[in-house]
Amino acid sequence: MTALLNITVVYSPAPREVQEKSMVVHSGCTVLQALQQAEMLDIALSEGNTVGIWGKKTSPSHVLENQDRIEIYRPLKVDPKVARP
Repeated sequence: MTALLNITVVYSPAPREVQEKSMVVHSGCTVLQALQQAEMLDIALSEGNTVGIWGKKTSPSHVLENQDRIEIYRPLKVDPKVARP
């Protein structure tokens, strides 16, 4: 019997806008497979986007653990240091 993992996939297409999808996947599932299941693979592979788990950059072949949060990072348009008042 294969164990099931609870994971979340998160993407922010614009400031103050977040798309979040909670899913159940089988043990041994990779980031790439989870993104396919969440129908967010095209977004994750878009030019300039990268993926991470809990704020740390990772590869699509990374094997997930229970309660992992996959985050899709878009490139910044403005350096946060420059944007501060």
